[in-house]
Amino acid sequence: MLNTMLGRFKLIGYMEGVSFLLLLLVAMPLKYAAGVDMAVTIVGAAHGALFVLYILAAFHAFIALKWGMTKLFWALVASVLPIGTFVFESYLKKEIQAGRAYATPEEARGLRRAG
Repeated sequence: MLNTMLGRFKLIGYMEGVSFLLLLLVAMPLKYAAGVDMAVTIVGAAHGALFVLYILAAFHAFIALKWGMTKLFWALVASVLPIGTFVFESYLKKEIQAGRAYATPEEARGLRRAG
């Protein structure tokens, strides 16, 4: 998974999505219901870093994998929706299976082998 651009993008998207859900469903309730401000500080910082990394990875994929503007737009929209990165990853999985998500044949062979 980590040996291809698309695999790394998917992993970053997964981690960003999980951090967003942890922020919304764990850290924020702890802050407002139990007064534990540190939860939002820690999870929020991690999510912020992963969000920036996801945006950078989306632009890198846009260039390296020759994505169109529409795919880049939906990747960016996915980053601000609570389960958006998981939905976009599902879309990418369908693109992989259809053979439309690669920049080069080498990338395609690597992803098909990695699953």
